[in-house]
Amino acid sequence: MNKINQYTKGLLFAALAVAGLTLSSCKDQPDAYEVADGTPSVYYIRCLSTEVQNYNDASDVHYTNGELVESASPQSTLCLVGDNLRSVYELYFNDCKAVLNTSYITDNTLIVDVPKSVPKEVTNMIYMVTRDGAVVEYPFSVVIPAPNISEMSLEYAKIGDRVTFLGDYFVDYEDFPLEVYFTDAAGNLIPAEINSVADDYTSVDVTIPEGAAEGPVSMTSIYGTSSSAFHYQDSRGIMFNFDNGRIDQGWHGRIISSEGGIDGNYMQLGDGTATMTEDGDWDDNNFSFEYWPGDPSWSTNGYPSPQGIRLFDIEGVDMSKPEKMILKFEMCIPAGNAWKAGAMQIIFAPTNYVHLTGTSPDVYGDEVHGANNIFFRCPGLKDDPWEKDDYFKDKEPLPRALYRPWTTTGSYDTGGQWKTVTIPIASSFVYSFDGSGLTFNLKKKDFASLTMFIVGGGVKGKECQPLIKIDNIRVIPNN
Repeated sequence: MNKINQYTKGLLFAALAVAGLTLSSCKDQPDAYEVADGTPSVYYIRCLSTEVQNYNDASDVHYTNGELVESASPQSTLCLVGDNLRSVYELYFNDCKAVLNTSYITDNTLIVDVPKSVPKEVTNMIYMVTRDGAVVEYPFSVVIPAPNISEMSLEYAKIGDRVTFLGDYFVDYEDFPLEVYFTDAAGNLIPAEINSVADDYTSVDVTIPEGAAEGPVSMTSIYGTSSSAFHYQDSRGIMFNFDNGRIDQGWHGRIISSEGGIDGNYMQLGDGTATMTEDGDWDDNNFSFEYWPGDPSWSTNGYPSPQGIRLFDIEGVDMSKPEKMILKFEMCIPAGNAWKAGAMQIIFAPTNYVHLTGTSPDVYGDEVHGANNIFFRCPGLKDDPWEKDDYFKDKEPLPRALYRPWTTTGSYDTGGQWKTVTIPIASSFVYSFDGSGLTFNLKKKDFASLTMFIVGGGVKGKECQPLIKIDNIRVIPNN
């Protein structure tokens, strides 16, 4: 048996000393799990994961349930097959400790997930530590993916600004440092200065380089290269930037301003003096943005562009597969007007739920329903206390997103700085008005209108006077 390297050996035994007798047996529970004595051995390893492990995996990588493997990606589920596996007290992949669940350990099998964390030192070994401190090695490689770029702190940052990217596997080794690239107007790569990389490789701080233009951001580590699904200065799928002639259209007009904006005009919820109660009581006069399609002149039953168009008809807005789309916008909240109550209920609705004029049928021969707020309260739910319109009696309730970042700490602001908000549609549009769950069921036709209303959501907060600036409301593909 090869000697374990000094770095990993020290790490393993230090962790062992801290762990103490966590897995000690219980004499009053005869059927309880007990750590065995002796030495474990592994004959082979099977992969229990049945899907491609990461979007960066090669197209031909597909783990079949039970396939024998000598390597796997992080978070893969493995089954070690051997003898005396109940003697395994701790288990490491390289220098990353795995979580052991004794419910999945027998004398001959041990089921475990490969840790998500990235090793500081790669040895391509599994280390099994017994209660007595003996270490047994088994050759196995963890295939770390290329950088996975999920979010950018501000996609509309300016040249020279510092921004933070969030994701996984931003691996930055001294002998193979991480590289970050923007694209110029011709599509050429421009390197960005890296200011810092998080110790767990889940974030990286960079400076926007001179010449950077709209386009994806790419990163290269020792494990490969990947590009972001989003673009820097992303103009794809823009529904509202408040500079293109399309603004609110409903019962309430919002403040549209450019003062302190990130990209021209923006829309504002609240004025800094309007009070949001701790329960997020209904105040559509101050906290509701509505865009309901239809001819604002009331002279036709059509959908003129830019103002009045159905949102899914906007050039560049593709909602044919909404489950594969992400809703994004830029947001700014001053520190003095922090958000502490109420959920931003974001609801898309079809024209037969809400329409500016209600002139039915419309130019396409489709049924429409006039301006109302019943659709927003989820009519169609059993025993709905808000049901006041027989029209909605047999309609399906529309799931919406509830964006409420203040719930983490009780208060939320951006310090007066702009940031990009990312809301995956399929996983987020699963709530009803009161915060209870619904099933995601949105189709292309449902993306005709948009309402963003800070109200309710089922979580109590603190009375506040929030002022929330929003710009560049858009939808983009998630890959």
